[in-house]
Amino acid sequence: MGTSNRQTYYQKRSADNTTKLRILLQEFPPFVKDFFRGIEQTSSANTRINYAYDIRTFFRFLLTANPSMGTEISNITLKDLDSLKPVDIEEYLEYLKYYEYNGKTYTNDERGIHRKLSALRKFYLYYQKREHLTNNPTIVVDMPKLHDREIVRLDSGEVAELLDLVEHAGEHMTGRKKAAYEKNKLRNIAIFTLFLGTGIRVSECVGLDIEDVDFRENRIRIMRKGGKEEYVYFGDEVRRALQDYIEITREQIQPLKGHEHALFYSIQRRRICIQAIENLVNEYASQITSFKHITPHKLRSTYGTTLYRETGDIYLVAEVLGHNDVNTTRKHYAALDDDKKRMAATAVHLRN
Repeated sequence: MGTSNRQTYYQKRSADNTTKLRILLQEFPPFVKDFFRGIEQTSSANTRINYAYDIRTFFRFLLTANPSMGTEISNITLKDLDSLKPVDIEEYLEYLKYYEYNGKTYTNDERGIHRKLSALRKFYLYYQKREHLTNNPTIVVDMPKLHDREIVRLDSGEVAELLDLVEHAGEHMTGRKKAAYEKNKLRNIAIFTLFLGTGIRVSECVGLDIEDVDFRENRIRIMRKGGKEEYVYFGDEVRRALQDYIEITREQIQPLKGHEHALFYSIQRRRICIQAIENLVNEYASQITSFKHITPHKLRSTYGTTLYRETGDIYLVAEVLGHNDVNTTRKHYAALDDDKKRMAATAVHLRN
């Protein structure tokens, strides 16, 4: 993003992830590095790290289920993989539902199992295409069925209540708690208003630099998934919230070295992290509704819902949210058409 020589958040994260992946690969047999080198041009470093975790889980399962393979992941060979049968993969999927490793317990729902089998299929296919494997048991096993999730979102009353809480919560505080609230008040208002007024992802919010805010055109420059740079436009409410934060709060912050360009800062004067924003959203949203578990992604869904209801344009919603496939958007927001079905239920009267 941008043309200067400064290292952006995304460049730094990519470099950190690349280093992290290299450390992870030291646990694997040498042949595994070929796979990750092979998918480098078509995947992000973060995606490759997730593949490494998933494949490592599979290798750990193999060592548990087949003691003859030894005790170290690095000892597993392509011959071992070639000898597996579909039943072994099915046992692995069953194992993923609940297992223990190093004293910790792990579980996977249908989506977690689906993702791990997808990673394993890609892994096997790579070596099969290069004729290092003649057998691919992963393609015989059916992918787990994924059930649609109900979209959790805030209604208009809850949105107003949430923003009011963020703006006025300090009125009932005292001492250090009130001081901390006042220090971060304008930042928090800007973050919540930005989520609810643009629908950006939490990673896109964290990645914003001060140079990415353009008040002349009322837009921000963000990096979408896959590294695509886009502009997202905002309205007057977002504009005011951002200006107040930048001109009053951010202006007074002396950031730590390496964080000078970040838009949003933590109390440690570093670029705010994803976990900090997730905690912030949970802290305030849980006071508004205990029935709904609200995350930054749910605020994104709230924006998408409002935009679709106001415009009825599913293509616009897909464009603004950065969905590559409009069918993804339609699947997520088609349930809003249930409002029309509810109207039909009361439109016909059986008795006057």
